[in-house]
Amino acid sequence: MVSIRGASRRFSGGHYGVRGITLDVSRGETLVVMGPSGSGKSTLLRCVNGLERLDEGEIIIDGMRVNHETTDWNKVREEVGMVFQGFHLFPNRTALENLTLPQTVVRRRPAAEAKTVARALLDRVGLGGKESRFPAELSGGEKQRVAIARALAMNPKIMLFDEPTSALDPEMILEVLEVMRDLAGEGMTMLVVTHEIGFAREVAQRAVFLDEGLLVEAGPARDLIDRPETARCRAFMQRILRRPGGESVRPGPASESSWT
Repeated sequence: MVSIRGASRRFSGGHYGVRGITLDVSRGETLVVMGPSGSGKSTLLRCVNGLERLDEGEIIIDGMRVNHETTDWNKVREEVGMVFQGFHLFPNRTALENLTLPQTVVRRRPAAEAKTVARALLDRVGLGGKESRFPAELSGGEKQRVAIARALAMNPKIMLFDEPTSALDPEMILEVLEVMRDLAGEGMTMLVVTHEIGFAREVAQRAVFLDEGLLVEAGPARDLIDRPETARCRAFMQRILRRPGGESVRPGPASESSWT
């Protein structure tokens, strides 16, 4: 679904956001991106959906070359849903309107169809009955679930999550992670920047660790978390696992997951 080859993005002063990243994401796979602050995690996601332009390398999403000179950026973003840590909802629009507006403007769906899709998605993320609420009337977890539903309303081929729970209280984190776990179970291709170790263990097939813009380590999620091969990744994981609330999800039987 996503092929990243030698992707590099330079900023002013010659600083690299990401440098020479090569990575594939399979259709239906959940891949977690981890690393310290400033390691290039968010830059990588922003390059995938075209918010940042590559200086070197290429990214191909389901056959579309993201950074080619002939690229239709609007078309790329129609196929790639992105959820940020800051929600980015329209404050003067209800939850329902936050979902219908992009459908009618970008996908050019009739208003009635857009409302039907929006209501179904709000039900799906557990917000049925709150269609008329404005963002200021919603909790942080509810806002983030509206943001996820808004991205899904565009029928994306891949979902990008940039630390979607970092601004939330613990109880609200669980609300959002449950929705993300359901999406993964339904076969949505997902690239997730997160430090929620329990979620990564239970839901992700693979994980990668970035540091200073470089891909330092990659492998099955549980192996990278529990048995990292590089000293840098080991030190990072030890700090993450020692922090309060370091694990938001504890692995258990598929039919009976234990969320702390």
